[in-house]
Amino acid sequence: MDDGILIAKGEVDHILLPHMANRHGLIAGATGTGKTVTLKVIAEQFSALGVPVFLADVKGDLSGLAKGGTENPKLKERIEKLGLSDFQFKNSPVEFWDLFGENGNHLRATVSDMGPLLFSRLLNLNETQAGVLNIAFKIADDTGLLLLDLKDLRAMLQHLGDNASDFRSEYGNISPVSIGAIQRNLLVLEEQGGDRFFGEPALNLDDLMQTDANGRGVINILSAEKLFRSPKIYATFLLWLIAELFENLPEVGDVPEPKLVFFFDEAHLLFDEAPRALLEKIEQVVRLIRSKGVGIFFVTQNPLDIPDSVLSQLGNRVQHALRAFTPRDQKAVRAAAETFRQNPNLDVEKAITELAVGEALVSLLDEQGRPGVVDRALILPPHTQFPPITEDERRRIIAASPANRIYGQQIDRESAYEKLKARAEAAAPVQPAASPEPPRPARRDSILDGFMKSTARSIGTQVGRELIRGVLGSLMGSSSRRRR
Repeated sequence: MDDGILIAKGEVDHILLPHMANRHGLIAGATGTGKTVTLKVIAEQFSALGVPVFLADVKGDLSGLAKGGTENPKLKERIEKLGLSDFQFKNSPVEFWDLFGENGNHLRATVSDMGPLLFSRLLNLNETQAGVLNIAFKIADDTGLLLLDLKDLRAMLQHLGDNASDFRSEYGNISPVSIGAIQRNLLVLEEQGGDRFFGEPALNLDDLMQTDANGRGVINILSAEKLFRSPKIYATFLLWLIAELFENLPEVGDVPEPKLVFFFDEAHLLFDEAPRALLEKIEQVVRLIRSKGVGIFFVTQNPLDIPDSVLSQLGNRVQHALRAFTPRDQKAVRAAAETFRQNPNLDVEKAITELAVGEALVSLLDEQGRPGVVDRALILPPHTQFPPITEDERRRIIAASPANRIYGQQIDRESAYEKLKARAEAAAPVQPAASPEPPRPARRDSILDGFMKSTARSIGTQVGRELIRGVLGSLMGSSSRRRR
């Protein structure tokens, strides 16, 4: 639609207004209730409007966005029921990314870009250890040492430990125990594949905000099936990406449509075990990134997974079914029902537990930014295929991508590791070259034995051998006395 994105139909058509997309959104519901389809429908429609999208594929089923769908009886029934007379199956322009460089363009960031706060969370550091890590980053900045990859950070921490007394008066106490703990946690991070994420060329945010030749926004799909096995790396990376967008994009205020729409699947991982300082940063970014023209949609099973301070910022809501089997589930149902603008014709709390697959309670912001009255509605079917594309199809898309030519090869330029190594080698004392040993004079007995054996073979008797030994011994003794 020209004036918005039709995502569902109930008593009324539910249209997501592009200029309200930067008020963020929530897609919630139990497993298997249709959250992924809702995500795909919204992503497709934003792409059709020319808005780039970034989303994480934690189950491996979003690659189907790259290929147009095909009709089947179930889809045909849904299309006819919704009265979608002009519905057409078509693909969306897709770019694949992967922190490990296996199923997409290799997505990297530098250690400096990540910063000490996010790194502390990534390494699960306590307050004292996080303080030492902050000192390492500060000294690196002050001395012009670039922290690009994990070997740079390792070298910097070793330099810190070796010269702790020199830094103590200016930067504070540096505990060797804390440095050891950080180094051990870096080993764990490397075992989880974190070392493949840090380095250059680092991601240029502009490469996430592209359109294709037809003016459609590119859907950037992060392959997160393997990454999701390391949930802390997954959540920290996506938080870093949001923070980078916040720090680097210019202020644009309210715009007709967002510059980028960001979908954070399994959003509860962002907040699990997050320290207070990190939670405050998340809340700040979510609240203020709106003015940068970025919309964020959190996708999670339970609305209670998201702190109230963040939940209150999410204006556009699609609530799929929740199951009320436990007291916590019942609390979640009540909480979800209370957050909607009530509909006098609908028992929201009861409806949440009765929704069928593909059905949802929908409330979107209107022209004045007010939440719409909640309505029970059917989500539109996606224009792309449900199953993922084949590995060959994925490889062809990656090979044809201009981004693959930029991010395909890693760059290792001079940074903290190389500079500190050169300093250590220059400071090492020079060892004097060892003088060659003079050749040892041949032992007299060895000479005699050699001559004796060769001569005795021709004489062949023990007497002959003793006679030759005596004669040669006398001759060599006389010669030696003459030389003296």
